[in-house]
Amino acid sequence: MMDQELEQLEKAYDVVTQFLVTYSFQVLGAILVIIIGFLVANAASKAVAKLGVAKNLDVTLTKFLANAVRLLVLGCFLIISLGKFGISIAPFVAALGALTFGLGLALQGPVSNYGAGLAIILSRPFKVGDTVTINEYSGIVREIKLANTVLATEDGEMITIPNKKIIGEVIHNSFSYKLSEIVVGIDYSDDPEIAIEAITQALLEGDNVAKDPKPQVGIESLGDFSVNISVRFWVPMDSYFETRFQMNMAIYNAVKAKNINIPFPRREIKML
Repeated sequence: MMDQELEQLEKAYDVVTQFLVTYSFQVLGAILVIIIGFLVANAASKAVAKLGVAKNLDVTLTKFLANAVRLLVLGCFLIISLGKFGISIAPFVAALGALTFGLGLALQGPVSNYGAGLAIILSRPFKVGDTVTINEYSGIVREIKLANTVLATEDGEMITIPNKKIIGEVIHNSFSYKLSEIVVGIDYSDDPEIAIEAITQALLEGDNVAKDPKPQVGIESLGDFSVNISVRFWVPMDSYFETRFQMNMAIYNAVKAKNINIPFPRREIKML
């Protein structure tokens, strides 16, 4: 019994020794290749990130390119390390292709989101910080991911839109600001030039009203009861409603200070 156990230990020792003699250098070489791969991949990723910053590329695009380069370099070094053991990668490539095809069928929704996200990152119809309107949802772009895009509103809400819902849709991008439009009706007996000057001055004194582009004020139409003055100005999205309310009050006070009347609809009835 003792002899059999000793014989089994000797066989195990021989197997371990044979493995170390045969593959020790290959194992050390593979580990060394992987370590070098991590170092080179990190260095390449940082270099791409710095280059993106230097070229003023979009933050999302820079991160995507840096991560893509890192994964590509790591993949190349992994293939080299497998070659140290004499392992052919052809079966792995075939298996990966079959797996990708199966996942593509099973995960058509998420995969289409990733594809749409890649298209958004490369085509850059908008960037982080822009004010956009997509499918009737408006907000400031806070983050562009491969799967979805996150918008922030003035109310502190976060709107997450799947990227496949963005591609192919009409995207209204007003960049850092959003347009606000107001129509002010004045009496026909009042001077519209005085009203336009007063409204323009009120807009120029507004704290959050953009100076570039400049506010636009002019006669839009001649109505039944009033001369309609169109007011267009741009405000930051994160204070859109607050600024709009403030400017409504400022415009009202400005025209009242000039003794300009804001008429209301009226009808004249004659009794025969």
